[in-house]
Amino acid sequence: MARLTLVTFNIAHGRGLSLYQGFHSAKGIRLNLARIGAMLAETKADIVALQEVDEDSHWNQRINLLQALGEVAGFPHAYLGVNNRRWGRKPLAYGNAILSRHPVRFWENNPFGTAMLGEKGFLYAEVEVAGHALPIINLHLDYRSRARRILQVKQVIEFLRCRPHPDCPLKRPVAPIICGDFNTHSRRVGDAVRHLFDALLTHGEYEIWPHPLEKTFPAHLPSRGLDFIFLPKPYRARRCEVPKEYLSDHCPVVLEIEFEG
Repeated sequence: MARLTLVTFNIAHGRGLSLYQGFHSAKGIRLNLARIGAMLAETKADIVALQEVDEDSHWNQRINLLQALGEVAGFPHAYLGVNNRRWGRKPLAYGNAILSRHPVRFWENNPFGTAMLGEKGFLYAEVEVAGHALPIINLHLDYRSRARRILQVKQVIEFLRCRPHPDCPLKRPVAPIICGDFNTHSRRVGDAVRHLFDALLTHGEYEIWPHPLEKTFPAHLPSRGLDFIFLPKPYRARRCEVPKEYLSDHCPVVLEIEFEG
């Protein structure tokens, strides 16, 4: 029986609980990244899905957040899918990322649109774990518009229908794990989480973690659940936690899973 721990976490551009990352010095950003790394070590995370991760942005001192976090947390594999890129005097480059202690055999990034600021998207990766190519989708949906979130979820569903199958000798489960920041709660009828869950149930058996009553946002006084992990069979959840951390405006979701190796 193989086991691993998956974490999904919106790191809010490394700013911690403050309202804007531009208020911080490079030292402050790096200190918060070190704290995030310590949290990941404490959870014994094997794979980490991150949102709002900067590659080269003026507002947090142009620090490559994924590179810095991977170094302090000791992850050998790191991949960043940039959904927003703006050049010039005030550059921006950020999106979703994967950190892994296991080899990543394939990955690709899929922005939902072409905006240079505020664009969302999803990163697809296949991670080699115990002879399996474990598929993961790490997404971040729009926070302003329910209609836009539904359109974005439809893009994910279409990707699942015709997703790539790179030449790989490893076992590949049919259904991927899907996680990230959905920017809406799971009980809201007609919104993205319910829409995606209903669509996934036509392709297999899924569970949503954490429990719908668990809150992940805002971190200082959680009142809403926005961050989820969709876990398909044959994976089984052993435990799920939402640590009350103050490293971002979101709390991380930690899910320990097991499956036949």
